[in-house]
Amino acid sequence: MNEKQQKLDIRYMQMARIWAENSYCERRQVGALLVKNKMIISDGYNGTPSGFENKCEDENNVSKSYVLHAEANAITKIARSHNSSDGATLYVTASPCIECAKLIIQAGIKRVIYGEKYRIMDGVELLERAGIEVVFLES
Repeated sequence: MNEKQQKLDIRYMQMARIWAENSYCERRQVGALLVKNKMIISDGYNGTPSGFENKCEDENNVSKSYVLHAEANAITKIARSHNSSDGATLYVTASPCIECAKLIIQAGIKRVIYGEKYRIMDGVELLERAGIEVVFLES
């Protein structure tokens, strides 16, 4: 990876971390940016679906089953637009889960840069198996 790309990766990850602050989730705030040709084409953060209450956890502080992950929000947002994520890079503040990894593969995303390792890494393993470039970018 060249130095210019590395600097861009760091900057986009910083922006994804800032975007994560939009999440109403208390346990963990995650942000994601989809970038193609040096342009941000979509964004997302973890939270409830549109029109639902902005509370991610139940009374026992457990995430509600219908909370969307940041990656899923960014991918579904691009699906509703006239843009394509084919060949894009996804910057996400936490490593993708297995369900998000499947969406990433199907969306044609070619690079995933993540900033925090989650305790379960099966999503990263699936992305690598699919031939997607995966980079852990520590802060």
